[in-house]
Amino acid sequence: MRNAILGLTTIAMIAMSIFAPLWRSAGADEKPKAQADAKATESKGKAAEEAVARTRKQVKMLDDVYKSAIVLITTHYVKDDDDLAAGAGFVALFDAVKHKGWHEGRLLDATGEPIEDKNAPADDFEKTAVAKLKSGEGYYEQIISRDGKPFLRAATPIPVVLDKCIMCHEHYKDFKEKNQIIGALGYTIPIQ
Repeated sequence: MRNAILGLTTIAMIAMSIFAPLWRSAGADEKPKAQADAKATESKGKAAEEAVARTRKQVKMLDDVYKSAIVLITTHYVKDDDDLAAGAGFVALFDAVKHKGWHEGRLLDATGEPIEDKNAPADDFEKTAVAKLKSGEGYYEQIISRDGKPFLRAATPIPVVLDKCIMCHEHYKDFKEKNQIIGALGYTIPIQ
């Protein structure tokens, strides 16, 4: 019996001497793997932040282009109330841009009396955005997911900047202060 115990002990010691280095190296690999996973996660987080920052910059650029174009069209081409309002033209433009798969743009009413019912804030994001912009914030955003893909929803204020705005939108005459918010531009842009 004693010989059997010594034999088993010897076998166990040999097995440990053979497999111990493997067990140690397996455990040693776990720490660098955990560190690599943490770095990968940090890198993904940084890449995601950079992608959101690029998308915000895209919103700013689009906002400047669209608002500048609306003012230029209104200034140079809208002569009387029978002319097509620049905003109506941009609703058609937004539909074309969306149809081509670029992004979504939407005119949102902030007066409570939309010229077109379809311009009334339609969901919680749009209602919150209009309220925040009317309270003085210059920008509102939210990151959402659609079909597993991230999107940036953003809204920027539309103030009355021209007297001609009242020609097509008579109820804006109650907005005596220049730059008083009458609406918002809403954007939904893929984050890439």
